[in-house]
Amino acid sequence: MSETAQARREARAAIAFRIAMAAGLLLTLTANLPGHMSLDSVVSLTEARSGIRQTWAPAVSSWVLKPFDHLLAGTGLYVTASAALLFFSLISLTRLRPRSSWLAVILGVLAILTPQFLVYQGIVWRDVLFANLTIAGFVMLAHAAKGWSGRAPWLPLAGAAICLALAALARQNGAILVVAAAVVLAWSQRGKGWPKAAAWGVGALVATGLLALVFNALARPPVTPPGLRLNSAALILQHYDVVGAKAHHQKLRLKEIAKVDPVADALIERQAAKIYSASRVDNLDSDEAFRHALWHLPDAAMDAQWKRIIVHYPAAYLVQRADVFRWTFLTPKLELCLPVQVGVSGPDDMVRQLDVQSGIDVQDQGVYDYAKRFFRTPVFSHVTWAVAAVGVMILLLRRRDPADWVFIGLLGGTLLFVASFAVISVACDSRYLYLLDLAAMVGVLYTALDPPRWRPPLAGKA
Repeated sequence: MSETAQARREARAAIAFRIAMAAGLLLTLTANLPGHMSLDSVVSLTEARSGIRQTWAPAVSSWVLKPFDHLLAGTGLYVTASAALLFFSLISLTRLRPRSSWLAVILGVLAILTPQFLVYQGIVWRDVLFANLTIAGFVMLAHAAKGWSGRAPWLPLAGAAICLALAALARQNGAILVVAAAVVLAWSQRGKGWPKAAAWGVGALVATGLLALVFNALARPPVTPPGLRLNSAALILQHYDVVGAKAHHQKLRLKEIAKVDPVADALIERQAAKIYSASRVDNLDSDEAFRHALWHLPDAAMDAQWKRIIVHYPAAYLVQRADVFRWTFLTPKLELCLPVQVGVSGPDDMVRQLDVQSGIDVQDQGVYDYAKRFFRTPVFSHVTWAVAAVGVMILLLRRRDPADWVFIGLLGGTLLFVASFAVISVACDSRYLYLLDLAAMVGVLYTALDPPRWRPPLAGKA
């Protein structure tokens, strides 16, 4: 009878968890629709409607926006679909475990009330789309791992591949998570022999890569203005590292730049320390003459200078990268790191053409004031969620069920994704590491549903 009562309690907990997640979706949509848009979002929607490439950023953001905007003008339907992808993935977590606890219900409600759920899911950022696609992809992979008996579960595997391919296009270093998923898939098949396991891993990697190539070709806008520099992302990083290295090491000489433009070299020598900021690359545009000097240097000269610094001045380069990563990961002054976006902001002409309401209304201000209450708490600290991710991985390594390995792969891949910003970060915006916060929370909820039991050692074994 006690076992029956326990089973009923667990069934009720699972139902309560699913209801809480469904309510969380409705609450999020009520608080944020039709969605918050920053400059990036406005540009993506403009690109989706015009078919003309507006920026060097990945085109998949505007491509995904396009069908939703076509069905219902604006970003409301897109925000609904993106948030639903996350919340339905969370609802399905109860299908991965044989039991459910009320602890997961409590933690689930608390998670929904954090800005990472309640506010971020209403922001039209590719970082949010990337995080949702990644979570959905790994949850589908977990369902495949759990249900694998004889025949391959092709439907969840295909869904995972589609989600992860789109995620890698939304944020290029998201390819790290594709590799992590392939490794997890291979590991899940190790019982069939390593050659077969490796074939599954490589096959998944190739299939996801091919899907990404197809999606990328489909997402490419029909028209690209001749003056648009599609290598701008690489140039921005090089500008930042060259100026940052000079700012950190005054004796460094920019010989490659001096060869082609002595005037630009002299300007950078004088102004680098004053204009540079480890919090974001945008400061390099604060002085028009300085910005002009950087962007009118030949690409080959800037590339050669950047490589020369890495090879001949590694200490200056590493100090620059460490300083930028410190701001990205630790966000010492959160207010400078765009912790949240509400309302609509962007170029006036673009906003008018899109026919969306610009500015911040009363509801938007209320959402911002709510999020602001968390700014100086551990909830808005990436360190908090990195520690949580490591803790979940340790707990799941105790049990090592098939689905557990998938979440270990998700969290391990996410930590590697975070580490990659030590090399590529150009700003401390909180959204860049949004996947870390979200994946850690999802990992906590999955673990709390059915906490691993601390099993005593078997008799006769140490």
